[in-house]
Order: sequence, then structure tokens, then C-alpha cells
Amino acid sequence: MAEPTVLEADFFTAIGTQRAMRRLKPDPVPEEYIKKIIWAATRAPNGGNRQPWRFLVVTDEAKRRRLGEIYKRAWDSYVVQGYTTPDPKLPPDQAESNQKVLKSSQYLADHMGEAPVLIVPCAFGQTVNAGIAAGASIYPAIQNLMLAARALGLGTTLTTLHRFFEDEVRELLGIPATVDTAALIPVGWPKGRFGEGLRQPVEAVTYWDQWGVKRP
Repeated sequence: MAEPTVLEADFFTAIGTQRAMRRLKPDPVPEEYIKKIIWAATRAPNGGNRQPWRFLVVTDEAKRRRLGEIYKRAWDSYVVQGYTTPDPKLPPDQAESNQKVLKSSQYLADHMGEAPVLIVPCAFGQTVNAGIAAGASIYPAIQNLMLAARALGLGTTLTTLHRFFEDEVRELLGIPATVDTAALIPVGWPKGRFGEGLRQPVEAVTYWDQWGVKRP
């Protein structure tokens, strides 16, 4: 099987221009590309090298459509709760960025099932840690997968809304009840361009030795 073409080989450029790509073309993604990004995922550090993950790749049209319907139902419940209501407290630049994100998020909710590939990263044996630490093995793997996709020119975004209806997802895909679905990731060739997102500077988010203490 041929090796996929790397479009962005510089590591820090890939990180700096990785963004949530929610508008994807329906064009097929070659299998070697999918295997390559999953290979990258499996290089991630994980507790005790237990590798408590499986990556369920969904290309079947009917199943993708059904997953899209489940995701849309979860998104609609978010909308009803006011998630998409503009926050008047945001400064103008953040408010503009937020509206762009919400618009693209709505597009994804309307078209999730049309993405050529949906990947469901699954975790098992998560009984030691509770709360936020439970994802300490699977989420580094997911980030590896998404960075590898960026390097290959593929668009991805991390979503978790399907978990509101996780039992339906399990039933659709034959996932055991003992396995957690950590995310639902659409993968495809992006309609838009990669680029730097609006982020706070390092100095604004970094404290030294004690909460709230910054260095000039």
C-alpha cells in the first residue's frame, strides 16, 4: 500500500495551523491515509502501555447517515438550551470568532453524516481513574490522530455530543457496554483552508509557581 503524501512536514506549523475543520468535502479518503493517522494515534503515551483503545472507522453510508442523525439530535438539544446565543460580554474580536465557530458548528450538525469517514475512538478498562483523568490515555491518542490528519491535509474536529445518546451509538456499531466512545471525529478533505485560530498569548495563560503569578 502506498504511503500517503505529507502536505505539512513542519511540526510547529502543523500545530499552529491545526483548527477544527467542520466543512468537509464528500470525496473519498484513501484507506492508507486513515491507517496512517491511526498509526499516529497509537504512538501516543498511555498508562502502563496498556494501549486501552480501539478506533472504529465508519465508512458505510447508512451508518454514517445514522450517526449524523444522532449527532444532530444532540446538537439541537444544545441549541434549545441557549448554547448558540451570543455572549454580550465577549470583546468584539472574540465575539466575531465565536459566531464563526457557531456557524460552522451548525453546518457540521447539518452535514455530519455526509463526511466520507467517521472515526469513533473507543476506550476500555477505564476503572482506575475517575473524572477528568479517565481520558488520560485516549485523548493524547486522539490529538496525535488529528495532528497527523493536519499533516496529510485532512480536516478533522473533535466532537463528543453523541455521548448523550451513546447507547444508540453502541447498538448501531456493535460496541460492548463496557467500552466508552470517547469522541466522534469526522475526517475528510476540507472545503476551507488551514490557518491560525484566535488564541490568547502564552503570557496570558501561564502562571509561575503559584496561581495568578505571571512573569513579564
